Amino acid sequence: MTQSPPAARLRTLDAVRGVAVMGIFLLNVIDMAMPGYAYVDPNFYGGASGANWWEWAIVYVVADGKMRGLFTMMFGASTVLIAERALASGESPARVHYARMATLFAFGMIHAYLIWSGDILVLYSVCGALLFVAWRWRPRVLLTIGIALLAFKLVDGVTAYQQVATLRSAAEGPTPSPPATAAWHAFQRDAAPSRDTIPATLAGFRGGYADAFRTRRPDAWLLQSVINVEMLPDTIALMLIGIALFRLGFFSGAWSRRAYWIAAAPIPVFWLGYVPLVTWLQRTDFAPLTMIATEAIQLTLLRPFLSIGYAALVILFVQGGRARWLADRVAAAGRMAFSNYLGTSIAVTLFFNGYGLGWYGYLQRWQCLIVVAVVWAVMLAWSKPWLDRFAYGPFEWLWRSAARGRLQPFVRREA
Repeated sequence: MTQSPPAARLRTLDAVRGVAVMGIFLLNVIDMAMPGYAYVDPNFYGGASGANWWEWAIVYVVADGKMRGLFTMMFGASTVLIAERALASGESPARVHYARMATLFAFGMIHAYLIWSGDILVLYSVCGALLFVAWRWRPRVLLTIGIALLAFKLVDGVTAYQQVATLRSAAEGPTPSPPATAAWHAFQRDAAPSRDTIPATLAGFRGGYADAFRTRRPDAWLLQSVINVEMLPDTIALMLIGIALFRLGFFSGAWSRRAYWIAAAPIPVFWLGYVPLVTWLQRTDFAPLTMIATEAIQLTLLRPFLSIGYAALVILFVQGGRARWLADRVAAAGRMAFSNYLGTSIAVTLFFNGYGLGWYGYLQRWQCLIVVAVVWAVMLAWSKPWLDRFAYGPFEWLWRSAARGRLQPFVRREA
């Protein structure tokens, strides 16, 4: 297993990134279309029966977290690829990397507060800054640390579940103590938003831009100050695993087809592993206490293997040579992942929010799949023709120019 030359454009890497950015929107659309807690609890908004329930269940099993995991590993792999290219061209890899992370952080802050609160770029920029010390480490070390961080998340989640379950027992037992009762009620209040907040959220995102900004701002701050901090260990873990797999030649397609099939074969088994989690969530009415445990279990024991399995399937598809036109389109979407990610946020929030077409809160969960299909078609339709003419996607060009402190060539030079 050998790594491809760093100067080469890795078509397999681009294709995996393309699938990841498309798959991420399958999850993000719910938060853009309706009150955000519906993302984790279908009972909160958008419908939880019939086609709506199946939409939640299938997406939860097949895509939730897996596409973000895939994209996170790609981010780690790209960190090494860009550092090696900088080194080969005589530049300082550290200077190039930290300039990219600083400008990515700025993009993320603009995205989170002015466009959509569910931004992931701020988290990636912080993790990327911390991660750079490891870009030359051996794969075995990277994998060991990555697995250890995921194991920590599992232990932390199980411990938190046990502590909260004990608190509930003390609060709801035959002789509840006032402090335990107060603490349990505080947990219930803070762990999930009340349905009483839905009218204000609908009014905010159905209003003008100023209304949407005021409604968006606390959500963006909550994500950055609390949720992103909790996600630091697993995000860094997946980036480290991504670097290791890149160094081992996995993403460049250097493994044998048999090895990729071995990585992809357990996918149905891991899907079945979600059945008890879905049942548990359904029976407990998506209680926050249950979510603590199910999130910890799937984060460590299911998601990473599915993300790697999906990557293996994409690589097999690209190498197989069938439907080459589709592989080229997906790879182009991956080369323009930054533009497709930000462009999707701009276009789709304009569709849903009141300062645009005003569809916020009117679609059921399953109807959001229509929006997903349209956006996917646009991603596949515009990315390749754009790259046939231009050297970068529009936001990739802006990011690169900002990081390097000067405008970069934009129009593609003919050979």
